[in-house]
Amino acid sequence: MDMKNQTVTYFIIKGISELNELQVPVFLLVFLLYLYTLVGNMTILVLVCQERQLHTPMYFFLSNLSILDMSSTTVTLHKTLTTFITGNKTVSFAGCMAHTYFCMALECTELLILAVMSYDRYMAVCNPLHYHMIMSYRVCVLLAPICWVSGFVEVIPLSYILTNLTCFMTNVINHFFCDVLPLMEISCSDLALLQLWIHTENVFISGLMPFSLTVISYIFITLEILKIRTGSGRRKAFYTCSSHLTIVVLLYVTLFCLYLLPTSRSSLDSSKIFSLFNTAAVPLLNPIIYSLKNNEVKKATMKLFNFFHAKLRHGVYSNV
Repeated sequence: MDMKNQTVTYFIIKGISELNELQVPVFLLVFLLYLYTLVGNMTILVLVCQERQLHTPMYFFLSNLSILDMSSTTVTLHKTLTTFITGNKTVSFAGCMAHTYFCMALECTELLILAVMSYDRYMAVCNPLHYHMIMSYRVCVLLAPICWVSGFVEVIPLSYILTNLTCFMTNVINHFFCDVLPLMEISCSDLALLQLWIHTENVFISGLMPFSLTVISYIFITLEILKIRTGSGRRKAFYTCSSHLTIVVLLYVTLFCLYLLPTSRSSLDSSKIFSLFNTAAVPLLNPIIYSLKNNEVKKATMKLFNFFHAKLRHGVYSNV
């Protein structure tokens, strides 16, 4: 629908694919990714709450990361799922702006949580004798809300500027959820202030600051690991950071491909793949990576599985 430089009251979300023959496979793919993401991250939350051996700072922040992953996946994928069921691709202007705000806020909060987790790994490797004193329960409970509040507050100015865009060439968004870049692509308003804010606050503050803290932490971790004389000691020290490092690399590479590569209409089409990976695949991989790489999670998972298996067998035999 061509709006011819007029204001809009609603948007039309194109979706991941416009081909009719791909609608069912796309829906099934998104639904399965969403379902597995919820199950995987909910399992992490249950394990962290139930197992005393997981009551450590790293797993406390991992539980925050799981909540973030479930929230961001729900926010970004719900329109794709509901569109297939209802056939309604429209979203109100206010709803689209709110959607964009929560997407940005959750992304910024996740970067901050990952930065704090990198500092936690730095303290565990470089200062193990004072680790539990510095990363105490009180400190962790204080750091987590700071990350959440900061993530949701720092995107308010950008969201306000975006909300005040009054002119659009069309109300059709070439994406599967409301995001900043697709909205900028169809806007005919003056985008100078929005672009300035994105490059100053959104990139250098929201992105560069947590990225720098993460990189600096791992530089010191690497230097400390290199000081260890035995190969087994170096492997053990690196193993404690491998899960977090894998998640950080996956997330930042995806964000780089999404927001820092040159944008064009064709690149916006291809960015859907990176967005789907960022919003569905990465949150799904987080619990898998921690489950495969951490012996504590493996043991807790097997313990929980054996508990439910024993309960099930007891229930079956008691009914016989």
